[in-house]
Amino acid sequence: MGQGSKRLLLYSRHHNRYASMNQIQAVEPSPQALDLARQVLRIEGNAVLALGERIDGAFLRALALILNCRGRVIVSGIGKSGHVGRKLAATLASTGTPAFFVHPAEASHGDLGMITAEDVVIGISNSGESAELLNIVPAIKRRGARLIAMTGNAQSTLSRDADAHLDAGVAQEACPLNLAPTASTTAALALGDALAVALLDARGFGAEDFARSHPGGALGRRLLTRARDAMRDGEAIPAVAPEASIAEAVREITRGTIGMTIVVSPERKVLGIFTDGDLRRAVLRHADLRRLSVADVMTRNPRVMGPEQLAAEAVEMMERHKINQIPVVDGEGRLVGALNMHDLFQAKAI
Repeated sequence: MGQGSKRLLLYSRHHNRYASMNQIQAVEPSPQALDLARQVLRIEGNAVLALGERIDGAFLRALALILNCRGRVIVSGIGKSGHVGRKLAATLASTGTPAFFVHPAEASHGDLGMITAEDVVIGISNSGESAELLNIVPAIKRRGARLIAMTGNAQSTLSRDADAHLDAGVAQEACPLNLAPTASTTAALALGDALAVALLDARGFGAEDFARSHPGGALGRRLLTRARDAMRDGEAIPAVAPEASIAEAVREITRGTIGMTIVVSPERKVLGIFTDGDLRRAVLRHADLRRLSVADVMTRNPRVMGPEQLAAEAVEMMERHKINQIPVVDGEGRLVGALNMHDLFQAKAI
């Protein structure tokens, strides 16, 4: 048989195998799938609720160790506990507690150099007997670092070696075989969050601090962007005097392109606003607009905000009062800027 015939035969066999695979009937989930899913959620929910009954002095000791730490928090764990540890380290770091994750196996091959006597180590292991983690405990102790254990076994080796033990034990896993880490990892995640939030509160960590840790995301923009960052100012603010004619006010609305003009006194105090809606209502109510000044038809006492208020507050105000524009005033009520919904979109405050 020639090479071409051999290639054709191999292709034919491969194609037939692929075709037969595609002919396999799709598997439908069993009617019990929803019951099993609900059972998983019940087991994991109960596991988390049970943690609350076990929060005691050991939790406070762990909290004190971290609050008095002059270095950083190092979180370590292997397998599913390692994934939980990475999440805990990230949550701590973003809420005011400098932290990072160290893989215990890598620690035995040089990464122990990241740990100093000023640090606190959180070791996570459901059994408390993970060999990779236990192997680095003596070195952690020799360096003078403090150790917090998060395990499901208060009598484990890791728990006994720790300066504080956080009990993350569960009655059962949500896995039908009671083998795959499910309820135990959920409990460890929740206990880690409880620790991070308690630390956040103890440090007085606020919304602006949180935003500074998230400057690149939508959350950071929402918490850091202020009215002054998004508003129009100077000549870009559409404004007229109260004696201006309706025609003059309409021309200013058109020039300003934000659907309103602000009516100001000679001292630049905000007296009212004149919007497209005010114009339509004026046309319906008055036969001859030429006899009127803008003060006759403006909206008096409009909603205003200060330049240092968060842009997110402007969004909330617009949505709550069903308005699209807001004058920005200083502490004396003088006009310094103007905002509309489009400006907030451009500033990515929405």
